[in-house]
Amino acid sequence: MISMARFGTRDLDGAKTFYDGIAELLGAVRAYDRPDLVAYKTAEGGMLLIGIPFAGDATPGNGNQVGIQADSRAQVDAVHARALELGGKCEGKPGIRGDDPNGFYGAYFRDLDGNKMTIFRFGPPEV
Repeated sequence: MISMARFGTRDLDGAKTFYDGIAELLGAVRAYDRPDLVAYKTAEGGMLLIGIPFAGDATPGNGNQVGIQADSRAQVDAVHARALELGGKCEGKPGIRGDDPNGFYGAYFRDLDGNKMTIFRFGPPEV
């Protein structure tokens, strides 16, 4: 349903370094690289834009978060670890959420500007 999301940043060069590291693990590439915006695109077509706001300062939204679907639980673990290595803040270690061990497996982190993200896989562990 959702095909694009955008976060504001106060430091586009820092955001590029952070998101380049995450994009690499997800197979995403830069679709746009402008002085005010960078966009990452997956093979499936979804895009994440990070840019300087049109007006005012970039601030993280209260209650906002963007989720990225992973191909495996190992990919969830790897993206979360990379986000923390790149200066992100942990908002929830990788693990099962809820009562179904074959359901939602996810991890949460904040980027360098405080924007909240989740990386997740829905379904049983890979065989």
